[in-house]
Amino acid sequence: MPALELGCGDGDPLLELCRRGLDVDGVDSSADMLERLRRRADEQDIRATVFHQRLEALNLPRRYRAIFLAGPTFTLLPDDATALTALRGIRDHLAEGGTALVPLFTLAPTLAEQIGRVRTATAPDGAELRVSVVSEQRAETARTQTTLLRYERHHSSDSTIEDRPWIMHWYPRDQFEKLATTAGAVTDPDGKPAFADSTDLLHFRLQTT
Repeated sequence: MPALELGCGDGDPLLELCRRGLDVDGVDSSADMLERLRRRADEQDIRATVFHQRLEALNLPRRYRAIFLAGPTFTLLPDDATALTALRGIRDHLAEGGTALVPLFTLAPTLAEQIGRVRTATAPDGAELRVSVVSEQRAETARTQTTLLRYERHHSSDSTIEDRPWIMHWYPRDQFEKLATTAGAVTDPDGKPAFADSTDLLHFRLQTT
């Protein structure tokens, strides 16, 4: 400690870590998610310090012994240039001897039979929530997959529908290590190799050079 969670969302696992007395801050680019986190923290009487910032634009008041992402949030950065900026920001916020843990994920294409399939859930107010994959495009050279998701909310006569594209950008091991080195960090030599067709979750530990 202190530690920093990047992409903390609405508080899992940040709130549990804070509840246990650990000194952990959070960062997320979604103001809505952070508002939900703050409400949950108030309900549970937990003190949590969070910042509304993008991963590639970190500007925080202190440095950290540990920086981590609890999921493959790093793959939401759209391209290598943005990823490099983010890695430089992570490096700049590491305390001396600190370590950053970056999970990466190579997304498998959505199966054809899943396109258009609607998943439903019920909100606390009784509204029906629906989500479905409308379309998907995959660019192997750019290492990106753009999935168009449709979100629906239906309650009595009130309905809202929003289409939102999700861009996932994946990294072979050698490309990520090149970016990390350019950013002034080194990866754990015992890291698991990432192959171009791998869909496993991969973890890289970064330390400043």
